[in-house]
Amino acid sequence: MGEAEGRLALLRLVSPSLPVGAYAGSEGLEYAVEAGWLPGEIEVLAWLRGRLRHSLTRLDIPLLVRFHRAWQANDRASLARWSDFLGASRETEELAAHDRSLGRALARLLADLGVARATELVENPGVNYTAAFALAADAWSIPLEAAAEGYLFGWIESQVAAAIKLVPLGQTQGQRILGALMPEIPERAAWGCGLADEDIGFSEPGLSIASALHASQYARLFRS
Repeated sequence: MGEAEGRLALLRLVSPSLPVGAYAGSEGLEYAVEAGWLPGEIEVLAWLRGRLRHSLTRLDIPLLVRFHRAWQANDRASLARWSDFLGASRETEELAAHDRSLGRALARLLADLGVARATELVENPGVNYTAAFALAADAWSIPLEAAAEGYLFGWIESQVAAAIKLVPLGQTQGQRILGALMPEIPERAAWGCGLADEDIGFSEPGLSIASALHASQYARLFRS
């Protein structure tokens, strides 16, 4: 697959129409809005910028790199080790369950589209979205750094869509948030791709609290 095909494959992978259920998770955002932490555009932007800088680029992106290398090398031991690490790093059962659900859905889709290696992920109890995304990048010849940028963009877009429904925000406000965060994506992706093993991980107490309390929130639109 050539460079142009790889770019188009990345657009396919991060498209909101990809049937993996990303729309069903707010990742604690729903409780944060309900609690009054995020009353408007400025606060939502700060919340997402903080998560982009301090969690996605410290955990998901460096693990995307390691999963990608493991798929290329057919290194099942590394896949299992980093999957366990990622699962243990999810702060609450809601977040872990959402990650497993996305990963299984993407793995099932890849298997249905002819990516044979995805079959083993579908019933794997340690399945996660990052490993499935890395497999798609390898199978569809998407350059790793481009895949990392796409991963971050897809996450931001999903969170902005949730914020538009929850705060609520207007579509233009949502686009302003997206536009404010997009310039940071290349730098954050490159930084995360270069992180050493011993530097992977983070602590986000606000996210942990929001996600834990979301589990017992009276009325909910989102699964996580």
